[in-house]
Formats: sequence, C-alpha cells, structure tokens
Amino acid sequence: MTNRIAELRKERRISQAELADAVEVTRQTIISLESGRYNASLLLAHKIARYFHLTIEEVFLFEEESQ
Repeated sequence: MTNRIAELRKERRISQAELADAVEVTRQTIISLESGRYNASLLLAHKIARYFHLTIEEVFLFEEESQ
C-alpha cells in the first residue's frame, strides 16, 4: 500500500508535527507512514482522510496482489 500523505501535506504547507497533532499520533508515526515503513490502521486512515477532506481511497493507494 502506498499513500499520498507527504504530497498532500506539502501542498497544504502542513508540517509532520501539525498533522500528527491533528490525527493524535506521534510525528514518528507520520514519518513511518510517509516512508512506507508502516501501514495505517483503518481508524488512522479515516482520521487522515477526514483531515484532508478526502476519501481513504484518495489518500491511500491499495495495490492488488498478483495471483
């Protein structure tokens, strides 16, 4: 799974710390999400999407697994 968190945050000139405070996680969690080392829980994905006024699908890009 990839995400557009860094892109959306930079477009809106929001720091990692500001986003972290808004969605009630640590700055390190935002760093891990942006670098792809951590996948957000459904609750966190929902909070981030709502913060940006987008759907979860517009923020988080799910890639189909090859069969």
